[in-house]
Amino acid sequence: MIKLATARLRQLRIVSLAATGLLLTSVAVATPSSAQEAAPAAAPPAAAASDIPGVDEIRSSPNLRQIANLPKQAPFDTTAALNSDMAFQGKYAFAGNYNGFVIYDISRPSAPTITAQVNCPGSQNDISVYGNLLFLSTDSSRSDDSCASVAQPASVKESWEGIKVFDISDKANPRYIKSVETACGSHTHTLVPGKDRKNVYLYVSSYSPRAEFPDCQPPHDSISIVKVPVKKPTQAAVISTPNLFPDGGFPGSETGSATTGCHDITAYPAKDIAAGACMGDGILLDIKNREAPKVITQVRDTVNFAFWHSATFNNAGTKVVFTDELGGGGAATCNETVGPNRGADAVYDITGRGAARKLEFRSYYKIPRTNGDTENCVAHNGSLIPVLGRDIMVQAWYQGGISVWDFTDSRHPKEIAYWERGPLSDTQALTGGAWSTYYYNGNIYSNDIQKGLDVLELNDWRTWSANLTRFKELNVQTQPGYLSW
Repeated sequence: MIKLATARLRQLRIVSLAATGLLLTSVAVATPSSAQEAAPAAAPPAAAASDIPGVDEIRSSPNLRQIANLPKQAPFDTTAALNSDMAFQGKYAFAGNYNGFVIYDISRPSAPTITAQVNCPGSQNDISVYGNLLFLSTDSSRSDDSCASVAQPASVKESWEGIKVFDISDKANPRYIKSVETACGSHTHTLVPGKDRKNVYLYVSSYSPRAEFPDCQPPHDSISIVKVPVKKPTQAAVISTPNLFPDGGFPGSETGSATTGCHDITAYPAKDIAAGACMGDGILLDIKNREAPKVITQVRDTVNFAFWHSATFNNAGTKVVFTDELGGGGAATCNETVGPNRGADAVYDITGRGAARKLEFRSYYKIPRTNGDTENCVAHNGSLIPVLGRDIMVQAWYQGGISVWDFTDSRHPKEIAYWERGPLSDTQALTGGAWSTYYYNGNIYSNDIQKGLDVLELNDWRTWSANLTRFKELNVQTQPGYLSW
């Protein structure tokens, strides 16, 4: 939760009243159609199939522009060293890479620099930070838990996967201090602060068990919960493995993945809820008891969703956006053949109260541009932009680029800004594009799989109020609340 100084609050109220007056004026002179149905001035028309940018060509709407790019540096500069997720703290951005992680100094967003680069292979190296601690997820079977490990089959009992813990009190010299092995590894993890702030919990998501894997036996309908004492992080350990699907998850179909665990969980600690994207199922969780989360409700989309990948709440905690990673992030799905409802976002309203809450489907959202056959493109990681009175998020679409879209009206989401590069190649399919794209303290930061760190500036009347909110720390899957009306 972000606290604003009294002076800023007073300023906020004054500016809010002025903005409301401007809004009422604009509605008064509008055409008979409603304000939400009117096309936003900066939104681009959908691109025709013949209008795909050339290789590395940059295109954008007028309200979103790139202000910096910092390419990947050796030894992370190979095509196999994929950039992954991001976290933020103060003037630093922390970026995962399949070979380790990078700490960027973003005190000058238009001129970011590298503070440290840590070589520690173990895909995906999903990342989060809390105070002087940094956590990495390893979901590739390794010979041991060291940063010098090599790949080793999961069928070997001694192989290791799980969570690595680093001390980042000295940002220029991170120290590896602890590892925690978890069942089926750690594809992603979600940091949930304990209510006493003495401990943090990591909800570890993993999936795809096999009978020949000693440490990943089917059925695997659970998550692992790692408890980390903040002052004694070397005592971190798995404390429970709650079964989220005691009656079994989605069994799978020709078009949809079976549920054998979760891919990702987004927690909203201030509201004691979390949303799980669990392969074939979407779930809403009660996390009042951090050590024993309970499923409140469960939904499926057997028509259009192939793989429930991630989730984002609106600030009020009354909506959830789930993403479908059709094709696993490696396929070209942003085209007319696949269409607008697959490989997309799904907007759900949370209805009811307490244990009777439900997830009610409202609409799909997908970028309105056609991508080429060599471009992997599908809905991926994004974050809420802390806008007053509206629900707006920015999102990565791999080689589909970056989209800023408004889902204030759950039934009629719409894009208000975009930025994209042309394909890495127009002759062969290469994995690339924006993996995670997040808003943090005035700018948009994007970890591009091949091109490195991109920094963008959004200049739009619908998002100006986001500049009034500043976070000291941001792990996007640990969703913070902010002042609104």
